Amino acid sequence: MAEENFFERVYVIVRQIPFGKVTSYGAIAKALGAARSARMVGWAMNACHNMDDVPAHRVVNQKGLLTGKHHFDGTNLMQQLLENEGIKVVNNQIVDFEKHFWKPEVES
Repeated sequence: MAEENFFERVYVIVRQIPFGKVTSYGAIAKALGAARSARMVGWAMNACHNMDDVPAHRVVNQKGLLTGKHHFDGTNLMQQLLENEGIKVVNNQIVDFEKHFWKPEVES
C-alpha cells in the first residue's frame, strides 16, 4: 500500500532528527519530494504511537507550535520530552525555534 510506504519513509527521516533538535511536518514532506503532503506526515506521526524508536515529539508545525501534543499520553508529555532535551517551550511554542530547527536531507 502506497500510504504505508510513505509513512515508513517519514519514520526513516524522523529517526534521524538529532537529540535536542526539531523539524516540521512540511520540512519532512519536502525532503520526501512531496512538499504539499505535510498533513500526511502528520497522519504518519499520529500512526506511530507504539513505535518507541520514532521520536515523534521532535516534529512540530512550521512555526514551532506543538500541534501534535494531544496525541501524546498525558497533558504535557510532548513538552516534557522536548524540555528533557534542552528545548524550552512556552505556551506550546518552541523558544528560539530557528536555533533548534533541523532540516532533513532531500531524498535523491
